[in-house]
Amino acid sequence: MTRSLRDRIAIVGMGCTKFGELWDTSADDLVIEAAHDAIASVPGLTKDDIDAYWYSTLASGHAGLPLAKALKVERPVTHVENFCASGSDAFRNAAFAVAAGVYDVAMAVGVEKLKDSGYSGLTVHEPPGNNTASEVSPPATYALLPSAYSRAYGVAPGDVRQALTHIAWRNHANGAKNPERAQYSSIVPKERIEQAPKVAGDLSVFDCSGVADGAAAAIIVRAEDALKYTDKPIYLKGMALHAGMSNGAATAGEQHASFPEVVACAARAYAEAGITDPRRQLSMAEVHDCFTPTEMILMEDLGFSGRGQAWQDVINGDFDLDGVLAVNPDGGLKSFGHPVGASGLRMIFELWLQLRGEAGARQLADPRLALSHNMGGMPGEFISFIGIFGKELG
Repeated sequence: MTRSLRDRIAIVGMGCTKFGELWDTSADDLVIEAAHDAIASVPGLTKDDIDAYWYSTLASGHAGLPLAKALKVERPVTHVENFCASGSDAFRNAAFAVAAGVYDVAMAVGVEKLKDSGYSGLTVHEPPGNNTASEVSPPATYALLPSAYSRAYGVAPGDVRQALTHIAWRNHANGAKNPERAQYSSIVPKERIEQAPKVAGDLSVFDCSGVADGAAAAIIVRAEDALKYTDKPIYLKGMALHAGMSNGAATAGEQHASFPEVVACAARAYAEAGITDPRRQLSMAEVHDCFTPTEMILMEDLGFSGRGQAWQDVINGDFDLDGVLAVNPDGGLKSFGHPVGASGLRMIFELWLQLRGEAGARQLADPRLALSHNMGGMPGEFISFIGIFGKELG
């Protein structure tokens, strides 16, 4: 039996650093900045009021000791690692603890220092497997998605390419409205995106999210206590995490034109939140656009577009800031950057700003419900998280 946390949990404070190539900033510095900014966003709160911490990172620390050392706290600290969904899972576990009544105030903090790792991508050591996993790089794996989508729905490759270019262009344009925090904050013309060097298959450098350093943090309380801390809390409406069986890459006929883990995760989160028409009921969504074709496919798996229609909806501007449903208004992973342990909390941070009316130049008009989608893994072997938040109870 799975029970809902709908309207039982609230976020009352958040903080987020700038994401980017932060060579002169340590992981400790980033944790301190994000945590202190979150605490400062709640009048009268101090770090002594935080009962417990959940600390998410893939490769920038072990156990809970790095956070305790950086913040100089003697509190329970739990290290959470769930690949690129680590930050969301830290939030999820902190929410469970508060809802259970074990703690009154909890903090989830996510951080990653990828630029100091000596690698251009993720620093991860895979355990021995059964030889069914992909042995190619993430860009090469995700480069299979556009052709799989074309075959599955009979869409011309040129039309798919046009949609991917629009996604890259739009997310960079949104990032340009977020210069204080986004890794890339310049508009990139579509012509430049089309002409950029290819990384793998038809994917160019502008189809890939940025490798970045950064941190984000959230302060979580029970919903009935939220107004003691702030007059503008945001409330959890639905939440789900789904881990696939990791057999997709070895399954005969696997198309990779859909992510089953996301579909299952969305069904659970929507049921909790009472959402039957996400395209109409949601005001915005932050989604895991690690590569541009990922975002296109997610539009269908999340129910924002019909099957085989996302490419056209993207080109039509349905997911632009002024479209039917704004997607990645802060620039997404593509423009904001992707420090693995922090990304899930960064997505929630944008929902926090938007629902409180504090997103500045990219502020949407009166958003009511917002979705955060974060995932980790490869096509055929994903972990998917979805959280839905609103600014009102009920």
